[in-house]
Amino acid sequence: DGCLIRGVCHSSKENRSIERNHHLEDYKEKIRKLLNSEKGIKKRKQRSVEVEPVFAHLKHCNNFKRFTLKGLKKVELEFGLHALAHNLRKKVA
Repeated sequence: DGCLIRGVCHSSKENRSIERNHHLEDYKEKIRKLLNSEKGIKKRKQRSVEVEPVFAHLKHCNNFKRFTLKGLKKVELEFGLHALAHNLRKKVA
């Protein structure tokens, strides 16, 4: 009746089916091309200089590990407060 270790992969009694979204695959390919273009590479390098240090500072100095609120609007508000505090500290220093 098929594979001896079938239960390791899935618990369904029926055969496993995998659906692929071809629009998603096309979109991923488009994004991959943009990221690997000359402009995309330049933007990625810029991000590592401008944005990543802010996240590192929030995590290390502010002991920010995870959001305490739930829901997109509340998380946006919470992150906005962290960003505001970060910018105020930069302005004062």
